[in-house]
Amino acid sequence: MSISVDQELDTRGLHCPMPLLKAKLSLNQMQENQVLRVVATDAGSWDDFEAFLRQSPHTLLERVKQQDEFIYWIQKGNQES
Repeated sequence: MSISVDQELDTRGLHCPMPLLKAKLSLNQMQENQVLRVVATDAGSWDDFEAFLRQSPHTLLERVKQQDEFIYWIQKGNQES
């Protein structure tokens, strides 16, 4: 699957909750429907991102685990709704 990415965030080496906090800050700076790609090495991010996105207007387009990295593609939703 090829996803057009508007911004990339490298959180490799950071531990919970930093990958999620940095992703939230990045999403706050983006426009609606733009896509953020996040790369993390913290295994806890798998559950953290899932829980956050269930409660947010953003959409998890895809997530994959490649070796020791967890990669997320998040589309920014409308924070007004």
